[in-house]
Amino acid sequence: MASDDIALLAEALSKTHVGYGELSYKGQGLKLDNAESVKELVREIEEYQGLRALRLEGNTVGVEAAQAIAKALECKDQLQSCHWSDMFTGRLRSEIPTALRSLGSALMTAGARLRELDLSDNAFGPDGVKGIETLLKSSVCHSLREGALAMAQALRHLRTVQVINFGDCLVRSEGAIALSAVLREGLPTLKELNLSFGEITEAAALVLAQAVQDKPHLEKLDLNGNCLGEEGCEALKETMDRADILASLSDDEGEPDDDDEEEEEDEEDEENGKEMKENGVKDKRDSPVKPEPACHPEVLSFLSSPTAETLLKLGDNRTGLIQQHVDVSDSDKVADAFLKISSLYSDDHEVKKAVLETIDTLLKKAFFGSSLQTYSFLSTLLVMLGLLKGEGKVKKVQVLPGHLLVLEHAVQQDYFPQDHASLLDTFVARAFSLLIKTEYCRASLMPPLITVLAAM
Repeated sequence: MASDDIALLAEALSKTHVGYGELSYKGQGLKLDNAESVKELVREIEEYQGLRALRLEGNTVGVEAAQAIAKALECKDQLQSCHWSDMFTGRLRSEIPTALRSLGSALMTAGARLRELDLSDNAFGPDGVKGIETLLKSSVCHSLREGALAMAQALRHLRTVQVINFGDCLVRSEGAIALSAVLREGLPTLKELNLSFGEITEAAALVLAQAVQDKPHLEKLDLNGNCLGEEGCEALKETMDRADILASLSDDEGEPDDDDEEEEEDEEDEENGKEMKENGVKDKRDSPVKPEPACHPEVLSFLSSPTAETLLKLGDNRTGLIQQHVDVSDSDKVADAFLKISSLYSDDHEVKKAVLETIDTLLKKAFFGSSLQTYSFLSTLLVMLGLLKGEGKVKKVQVLPGHLLVLEHAVQQDYFPQDHASLLDTFVARAFSLLIKTEYCRASLMPPLITVLAAM
């Protein structure tokens, strides 16, 4: 390796962010071709105790470099987040699956349990998907909240794929919704889709059914062994225009039990607490906490404890200020901001105007990205509202009139994708028991949804 290259790598590593449980080489623009080029990077990984997140996005990684990094990851059993987007720029397509297999094999050897895997912006094609297939089907991804999103991101780049088999992969409802977005956008030659035994609930299955309606070559949709319930199975059959392509639902596991969901959340809390007890002190000592970015104090006050008064105090520039402090690429943060702001909706003209203008600005920017991004936002929103079972620990909120009335406003705007109105209609219509206290809002929400759907 040339001395100039070593100097560049040393300079980049000096800028490496070491946060609480995280090593980040994000956006360094490193060209990592072989083992020598990642020698220092590998050392950093090996010496990092309690590594939970590794960010490699924005660099370009070759086969030998990936193998060296993989070797260092084989003992990182606490790793939970892998941010590996935009990681193969300038690489031959034939190199990518080999590199991915090495990294995936290392995670399986380590016995890691991922909760986040970002492989977006790699455009690695059909061969690249084969490189991550084993990883996605392994126990490493069983608790992966973003696993199906990663699969969906990969599938977006495939135009000629005919068979997708994610049977027994625990795609779950959020993942099914993400895949629905991809199905609406493309995959025109798809013949078979297997999402059996994936803990998918009724409403998410109905969204999937709607998404495959315009796939003329589809011969089989397998949703057996999920959590639809007897009524859900019947609703799915009624939704399908071509009932002959729907596989048997004889092994359906019935609707999920609320007690089971609470038990899963308690177990996750206990596991997280144990990890903090074992690793928290050491991580804090070895890895300084990432400093918070500078924030407008009044905006920070509003977002932490939103009131109509503090919203109005932000003045005419409130929409711009709030937008600056909400990462619109993060669906969780957008959904959280939406719920906080919409909860303030009232008949007061000034407050109503401030709420709607702020929401419009926020969603316009958030929805400017891909359909997958907007589906991710909506699924997160539905989880927070308690209308969809989530795969991670998501704080649910009490459904308020403002939430639904602002949704009513949003679905009528040009920035709101029409197919998303269908998703909302499916969930809201099947969540009457949760929304009974805001029946007048639900009645108000439905006509705009029906209007949008009629125009499709």
